[in-house]
Amino acid sequence: MVRSTRRTPWVRTIAAAGVAASLVATSACSGGGDGAEIDVESQSVGAMEGFAADEQFTASEPFELSMLWTDWPETPVTDDWQVFDVIEERTGVSIDLTHIPFSDATEKRSLLISAGDAPSVIPLVYTGEEDSFVSSGAVLPMSDYVEHMPNFQKYVEEWDLGDMVERLKQSDGKYYMLPGLQEVSVPVFSLIIRKDVFDEVGAPAPETWEDLRTGLELIKEKYPDSQPLADGFEGQAMLNYAAHAFGTQAGWGFGNGTIWNDAAGELEYAGTNDGYRDMVEFFHGLVEDGLLDTESFTAADAGGGAADVAEKFANERVFAASGAGGTVNEFATALDETIGDGKYELVQIAPPGGEAGMLVEPRNFWNGFMLNADVASSPNFIATLQFLDWLYYSPEARELLRWGVEGETYTKDADGRITLNPEHSYDAFNINQGAPTDIKTDLGWGNDVLPDSTESRALKESYNSEQFVEYLDTVLSTRTPRDPSPPAPLDEGELEQAALLSTPLSDSVRTATLQFILGDRDLSEWDAYVAEIEAAGMPRYLELIDGARERFAEQNG
Repeated sequence: MVRSTRRTPWVRTIAAAGVAASLVATSACSGGGDGAEIDVESQSVGAMEGFAADEQFTASEPFELSMLWTDWPETPVTDDWQVFDVIEERTGVSIDLTHIPFSDATEKRSLLISAGDAPSVIPLVYTGEEDSFVSSGAVLPMSDYVEHMPNFQKYVEEWDLGDMVERLKQSDGKYYMLPGLQEVSVPVFSLIIRKDVFDEVGAPAPETWEDLRTGLELIKEKYPDSQPLADGFEGQAMLNYAAHAFGTQAGWGFGNGTIWNDAAGELEYAGTNDGYRDMVEFFHGLVEDGLLDTESFTAADAGGGAADVAEKFANERVFAASGAGGTVNEFATALDETIGDGKYELVQIAPPGGEAGMLVEPRNFWNGFMLNADVASSPNFIATLQFLDWLYYSPEARELLRWGVEGETYTKDADGRITLNPEHSYDAFNINQGAPTDIKTDLGWGNDVLPDSTESRALKESYNSEQFVEYLDTVLSTRTPRDPSPPAPLDEGELEQAALLSTPLSDSVRTATLQFILGDRDLSEWDAYVAEIEAAGMPRYLELIDGARERFAEQNG
C-alpha cells in the first residue's frame, strides 16, 4: 500500500500551528538511549535470526514503521508510486509517512523532534544537524546499536570509512546519526566550461585558478560583451570549491568557520586567515577586469540566479560557471536552442588548484538518518535496525531504490551494465527522455527522500553521463582531498555558547566577503575587517572549539 497524501488515515500532514502548540506542552524524552537498557529478546519481534550483510531482509512478522517525508514540489508522492509496494512485498515493512513541506523542512523537522512528535525514522540528515538534539535524549545514539547492522559495518570497513565514522562522535563518545556511505567521494559542484571556446581562444582546460584567469582573459578579448565566469548561487558554490586551493574554506563549505593549520599546529578562523584574503583578492581582481558576472554572486538561486546563468550560457555571455552533473544537462538544453545541438562542448572539470595545492574538499558523507529515541522501546526495535540496514546499505536495496525492479523497469547484463527499459524514462538524468513513464516522478524510484545516499562507484556511474564519469576519474586521479580539521564535539553548554557566537561571526564574514569581492569595500580595509571579527567574539569562539578538540583528543587517545 502506498502511503500518500491521498490516504489521510495513513498520513499525518503537519501544520505549523499544531507543531508550535505541541512545543509548549513538552520536550522530547529518551525512550531508552543506553544500549545496555535494551532487552534484545523482547524487542526482536519481526527480526530475522542470523541476519547478515548482502542478505535480503524479510521481517519474520510484518510491521509498520513511521518515517518523516519531505515533500519536494517537483515530485509529490502519488498513489501510483511502486516504491512503497515493492518494499513492503520484499520486507514485510509498511512505511507510514509524516509529511513536511520542502520550503521549511529543517524548521518543521526540528519542531517535531523537540516536541517529541517525530516519527521513528528521520531521514535526510546531514552530519552536524544532529548536534542540537543530543543533549535532550530526543534521538538515539546509533553507535550503541550498529552491531545489529551488518551491511553498515561491512561497507564502512570495505570503503575505508572508519576514521570518518569516528568523527561523528559527540562529546559523550557516541554518534547519533548514520550517514549515507560513498565508495568514492568527489565534489558535487565544480566548474562547467565551454571547452570548445577555451580551445578556440587557445586556452586549455584550466588546471589552476591562474590558468582559468588566463583563459577568461582570452575569451574576453574574443567576446568583449561577456563576463565569462559566473556562479548562480550567490557565490556560495564557487567559493566553496575554490577555497581549498587557497588554504581556507568558504561559501557552502564554511562550516563552523574553524580550520586546522597543520604547519602552525593550531586551529584558526578560516574567515580571517591568509588564504581567505588571497581568495578574496583573486575574485576581486576578476571583477575589476570584467571577467566575473557580478549578478551571479548576488541573485538568489530561488530568485532565478542559476536559471539566469543558463540563459547567459545560451547567449554566449558566460562560458564557465558553477554546477553539478545535472547542470551540464541544463546548460546543454539552453545551448541547443541557441547554438544548436553538436555545435558546442560542455565539460565539468575538476576544481582548479592553487597556492595550497591541487586540493578539494575533505572526503565526506552524504545524508543519512536519525531515529526517534522512543523507537528503542518498540517490540520491533531490532527488526527496525535490520530493515534500515538493508534499506540504506545493502547493494540490492541501493540498486532497487535507484532503478526500480530488475526485469520490469531495467535490465542488467553479465557485466553489470544497467539499461533502462524503453518504456521508462529517468528524466532527472536525461535517460530515455520522451518515454511514457518516468521512474522517479511516476513510480517513486530515485526519489529525493528514500536513500540513494549510499552508493558504490559502479552504481554512481550507472546513471550519470560519460562526461561525469570522466570528471570522477579526473578528480580521483589528480586531486587530493584536504585533511579535515580534528574533531571537536561540544557539550550542551558549549553548544549554546557556540551558537551565540558562530552565527554573527559567519554572517559578518559572508557580508564582508561579497563586499570585498564586488568592490563595495576596499581591500585596504582588510585589517579593519579582521579587527571587527575579533571584536565580535572570534578569540572566545576559537578557544571554545579548541578546548573541545583537546578534550576529545585526550578522551580518545
